[in-house]
Amino acid sequence: MKKSTLFVLFIFSIFFSYSQKDSTKRKFSYYAMWGYNREVYTNSTIHFVNNGSGTNETYDFKIIDAKAHDRSDFHQIKDWKNPTIPQYNIRLGMWFNNKKDEGIELNYDHAKYVVTNYQVVRFRGTVGGQHIDKDTLLDPDYIHFEHTDGANFWMLNYMKRIKIYNSKSGNFKLGYVIKPGFGILIPRTDVTLFGKRLNNNWKVAGYCAGLETAVRFELYKHYILEFSGKAGWANYMNTFVMGRGLGKASHKFGFIEGIFVFGIQI
Repeated sequence: MKKSTLFVLFIFSIFFSYSQKDSTKRKFSYYAMWGYNREVYTNSTIHFVNNGSGTNETYDFKIIDAKAHDRSDFHQIKDWKNPTIPQYNIRLGMWFNNKKDEGIELNYDHAKYVVTNYQVVRFRGTVGGQHIDKDTLLDPDYIHFEHTDGANFWMLNYMKRIKIYNSKSGNFKLGYVIKPGFGILIPRTDVTLFGKRLNNNWKVAGYCAGLETAVRFELYKHYILEFSGKAGWANYMNTFVMGRGLGKASHKFGFIEGIFVFGIQI
């Protein structure tokens, strides 16, 4: 967490050092933004597979139509030394053509995905060679699944800006930004399976795509506020279960995200 905090502060210090330079006359302009988010997820079928490597337990089963929710941890925002604990967002962008209002953006969403405890799901497959097909209560002491450090959507977006209003002084601008994009998933998956728990390491586990639309306020040429909504699709093809080579899980889901970010443009 400390390394992430230092990285964020370093990026923003670079942008702040240049924030007094006028970007309106240049073809290129750059920005960095930071903020927070909330998510809603569609139901997901989670497939667990292990051929027995490194363990006596073999399994190949699905938890069908599982509900999940986010974990905002907004009560941690007051801990300014650890701003990466809540669900947060980073945006690093470049307008490569200010006249035509086109650009690209590196878009990172630190979202958290938590399968809801004590719900009834269909459990179908084999465990230790025994076939199971029945409704099952998800007891977190026996089976639990989450990406909480986090689900981690990394995307590269194309951007198109639509100007709505510019004040005569140029100190206030209002616009609408459309951001379609595609990227990768690098989750840290926390799994409890058959009573054993492991918070795994991060790994590249799949891909994601999304469309973000934002209302963008630009103040005094250099300061930015964005309120945006994002709809996307995440496909986790291979996440850790009990460690590298000790089982894998896969699932896919849709998500809707509400985002507020602020930053500096040069």
